[in-house]
Amino acid sequence: MKIIAIVAFIAIIGSLAFAGFFLMRGDKSDDDDERRSRNMAWSLALRVGLSIALFLLILLAWKLGYIRPAGVPVGQ
Repeated sequence: MKIIAIVAFIAIIGSLAFAGFFLMRGDKSDDDDERRSRNMAWSLALRVGLSIALFLLILLAWKLGYIRPAGVPVGQ
């Protein structure tokens, strides 16, 4: 479960980095601007989808007993 969560976080950060790359990229022509906007929106939508999928995966793993909440020990 730890490996899946780490891979998901890396994919989320990578998607955010690609969106930033498309935002900051070069030429200012109209065609290029439209393509950059589309790519940036797709990257951000992918990031949101990955975040929701990770959240649901964590909830499912908790419900099935693969992970357990540890919490803070009493008295510390």
